This record gives sequence, C-alpha cells and structure tokens, in this order.
Amino acid sequence: MNLSSDMAILQLVMQASIVVKIVMGILILASLLSWWYIFVKLFTVRRAKKQADEFEREFWGGSDLVGLYQRANAGHYEPAGMERIFEAGFKEYLKLKSRSGADVSALMDGTRRAMKATFQRELDFLEAHLSFLATVGSVSPYIGLLGTVWGIMNSFRGLSSVAQATLAQVAPGIAEALIATAIGLFAAIPAVIAYNRYTAEIDRLANRYESFMEEFTNILQRQATH
Repeated sequence: MNLSSDMAILQLVMQASIVVKIVMGILILASLLSWWYIFVKLFTVRRAKKQADEFEREFWGGSDLVGLYQRANAGHYEPAGMERIFEAGFKEYLKLKSRSGADVSALMDGTRRAMKATFQRELDFLEAHLSFLATVGSVSPYIGLLGTVWGIMNSFRGLSSVAQATLAQVAPGIAEALIATAIGLFAAIPAVIAYNRYTAEIDRLANRYESFMEEFTNILQRQATH
C-alpha cells in the first residue's frame, strides 16, 4: 500500500504543469540547501560553545595572561571565538602600553575597540546563513501556495471544455497542486525551527563574549593602574 501510494504521488508530480514543477523544484532545492546550512550551523555553534568553555576554564583557572596570549599568537592553530577576542584585546593593550606616556583611559578605550571589532567579526561568522534559513522559513509556504493556486486554476480551466464536471476529473489536478503546498511546508518548518534555535544559542554566546570582554577589561584596567 505504501509503495502504491508513493507511486501515485510521484505520478501526480510528473503529471503536474510546468509552472507547478518549477515551483516544486525551487522548493526542493531550498529545502536541500537549508538542511545543509542547518547541519553546518549545528557543528559551528557546538564548536564555538566548546571552545568558549575550554578557554574560560583556562582563563579563570589562574593561567598567566602573557602565556595565554603567546599560545594564541604562536600560529600553531587558529584561535576562534572568545580566545580570538582575548588575543585581539591583549595585543592592543600591550601595543598601547609600550608607548611612552600612554593614558590609562586611552589605553582601555583602544583595548575595548579592538575586542569589540573582533567580537563583531566572530558574531558575523556565527550568524552567517541564518538569514537564508529565515528566508526559506518565511517564503516557502507562499511559493508552495503559488504552485497550488496555479494548479487549481489549471484544473478548473480544463473543466470549461467538459459538459459535465465530476470530482474524479478535478481531484487529480487539485491533488498535484496541493503537493506544492506540502513541499513548501516541508521546506519551511525545519528552517524556522533551526533559525529560532540557532538565534537563541548565538545570542547566549554573544552575551558570554560581552561578559568576558567586560571582565577582561576590568582585569587589564587594574593592571594598568598598578
């Protein structure tokens, strides 16, 4: 029964008009791309959270700031997330502090700006492709509805040449049109769920990064005044 049902659906798709087929193709492509970005974001956000946890353990575990900076700046690996923010801030701090007559307020302002710029780049990296998921989630149902409306229009237009219309004559055209709406929902629902989930997780990471910047700034300010 399942096989015959699948074959019937496939047959309806193959018999659809060219416009409905184009709509279905667009939706299937959008769904495949959104699933690709869903998995990419899954690993990206998970890696960023793990890196933040590991760096915070080291940073607050009493590690030497200079040692942490030298390790991040050694070039053995590419720092990311919170560690990259730390590296950018401490690098700017050391550079400004080495200048003779450096004012403490100017020193801290430069350090904050360096960390803020790196923070924004890290946030842009984490948020990459989220707009695509949002677009797929919001637009796909309407694209599917367009295919459905077009298919239903064709079905009723075909009845104009028939003396007596029956449900058996209309049903196949309506069914193939409704498949476009189903594919649109299939593309939209996972994209919306993933967008909401990753947006919330990235917001939490951004709050952690901002809290770290404030705490690290306070540490550097105490060092600069002693």
